[in-house]
Amino acid sequence: MNDLLGLVLLVVVVLVGSALCSGIEAALLTVNPVRIHELAARPRPVRGARRLEQLRQRLGRTLSVLVIANNGFNIFGSLMLGGYAAEVFRQYGVEGVALPLFSVGLTLLVILLGEILPKALGSRLALPVALASAPALAILGRIMLPLVLLLERLLPAITAESEISTDEEEIRLLARLGSQKGQIEADEAAMIAKVFQLNDLTARDLMTPRVAAPTLAGAGSLAAAQSELLDNNAPWWVVLGEEVDEILGVASRERLLTALLQGHSELTPADLSEPVEYVPEMIRADRLLTGFRRNSGGVRVVVDEFGGFVGVIGAEAVLAVLAGWWRRPQPAGGEALP
Repeated sequence: MNDLLGLVLLVVVVLVGSALCSGIEAALLTVNPVRIHELAARPRPVRGARRLEQLRQRLGRTLSVLVIANNGFNIFGSLMLGGYAAEVFRQYGVEGVALPLFSVGLTLLVILLGEILPKALGSRLALPVALASAPALAILGRIMLPLVLLLERLLPAITAESEISTDEEEIRLLARLGSQKGQIEADEAAMIAKVFQLNDLTARDLMTPRVAAPTLAGAGSLAAAQSELLDNNAPWWVVLGEEVDEILGVASRERLLTALLQGHSELTPADLSEPVEYVPEMIRADRLLTGFRRNSGGVRVVVDEFGGFVGVIGAEAVLAVLAGWWRRPQPAGGEALP
């Protein structure tokens, strides 16, 4: 009876060991590396997060440790069990019938309870399983380090480090999936997509063209420009000189109207203008937004490759893309511009 009990206990040990290795392996392969990095980067990291992040960085080495341990239970353990079971059944005189049944039963148990079920649970509970197993897995890795280093010499692919990386399309897809699952708001997902759109737009796409830009003659008086200022509520005006493409500065409508109200109608727009900042027409909208973040005041004068004045652009034009207000201009035929 003691021999049978010992056989049962050994079967349980083999199944539990195989199940643990299989479940942890599935968890490590399923867990989100970005989530692990976020947990490890907190001021007070989640227990096991930093250790797990280190294990994920050398995923080939970590999986080698698990595969060695798992096969130790599945192969070596099964062989030892088979030999021990044959000896036990021989003592009871049932070796011819019991041993084949035992072998078939053990194989089914290893497949079901040692592989399929643990991997399903490990995939479903990837994060808690990976975090809980990280300390023990690190200790096991140090114990098996000589054997793993030998394998790395024989199989250099094991040494490859796993780095966290992503790209624009993946982030777009994750935002869309998060919106569909209700984990983030739909407008947040849409804004994430519009952020990437900034890289595809230039100042030329968003600017107010020169023919429509509000301009004032720098030498004229405020009294002469009063009607223009009242008819057009553009917040910023480009002050032009007498020469072609000569820009004296930019002037705030508020400042110009304030001077008129204070009775300084003899002043010229040039007297009240501010230094102008130029941007090339092919500058990307994301870089343009960065410039506005450093200095949000005023507008930028857009120039072509020859330095000619082609339009003006303000921060609101770039923000309109993020807010979803901007639409690509339509040509006369009604087809969208490429």
